[in-house]
Amino acid sequence: MSIVQRFSKSFFYLALFPAVIVLSAWQGWAWWSWATAPPVPKSSPDEALDVDKTVKILIPPGSTSKQIGSYLESAGLIRSSNAWDLWARWLNTQNKAVFKAGTYQLSPTQSLVEIAEQISKGSVVQLSFTIPEGRNLKQMAAYFESQGFFSAQEFLAATKQIPRDQFPWLPTGLPHLEGFLYPDTYKIASGGITPQKIINIMLKRFEEVALPIYQQNPQQTKMNLLQWVTLASIVEKEAVIPAERPRIAGVFTQRLQKGMRLEADPTVEYGLNIQQTADQPLTFKQVKTPSPYNTYLNRGLPPTPIASPGKASLQATLTPEKTDYLFFVARYDGTHVFSRTLAEHETAVAAIRRQRVQQNQGTNPQPN
Repeated sequence: MSIVQRFSKSFFYLALFPAVIVLSAWQGWAWWSWATAPPVPKSSPDEALDVDKTVKILIPPGSTSKQIGSYLESAGLIRSSNAWDLWARWLNTQNKAVFKAGTYQLSPTQSLVEIAEQISKGSVVQLSFTIPEGRNLKQMAAYFESQGFFSAQEFLAATKQIPRDQFPWLPTGLPHLEGFLYPDTYKIASGGITPQKIINIMLKRFEEVALPIYQQNPQQTKMNLLQWVTLASIVEKEAVIPAERPRIAGVFTQRLQKGMRLEADPTVEYGLNIQQTADQPLTFKQVKTPSPYNTYLNRGLPPTPIASPGKASLQATLTPEKTDYLFFVARYDGTHVFSRTLAEHETAVAAIRRQRVQQNQGTNPQPN
């Protein structure tokens, strides 16, 4: 081969080398553009995320970026976990690859970069939960477990840890937080939900809503905080019709002042962990079963609240109706018959029981 031929061949390869580099770069860019593009393209640049296309995905605490990429690819939210890994590595060089645990609402119309930004910002789904007035700790525990937050056992164990360092107003000597977890609807970030986090949120709401009612009322000296919440919890469990709350609170206040037993069915139910119904009321044996919470056997208030009272019951307990009624019995429509004497009360009880029997037999009840 002549020198000219050898030179021509070498020149050809030298000229080809940049072309190969350019081609490889173009192929790499084409792959990257494909890998980071939304799996489901938007029909227009301004199109909002289609709610029907969104996917809820949980990023567990401690997940690595590689694991997150696998979760996203399996869910059809990104095209390539390898591309995710490359992007996470680049973010790491910029000190930005801090992916946060939680539940995210993502869409396959988002690009890989947009999803990475959302997870790195911790823009998690807002969860909500509702605790109605009158729920006790065991009912709350069952609810949280049913919602998939955590187990009932975890929650109940956490309620026995009294955070007086954070909430110094909590009464001393509490065995658990019954009554002080304020009933309400809450919205929380889905990331890192723990029993203690939920408990702190509910105690904070009690501090914001309930505590000022007690602190600003001139009658607060008649009851300490624990007594107030305990009596309010009994009022909450007894009252069905809002208008009757102050009167029921007045009856219980009268009985306490006269040294009478409260004789409140909900306290017996709480102590025995049972719930009576219209067709299965408390039995004589249950009422006579000893328990620190049995106000048929014990004078005064039970040792702790029996449920979480709402604002209306807390207010009614501080400002009860002034009444000479000492007894009441529930009708089967949520209202109560109030009586001044035991004889009147026994007559009312007999009439209501007779009415119930007639209803169960399918006959028309006679008016009282």
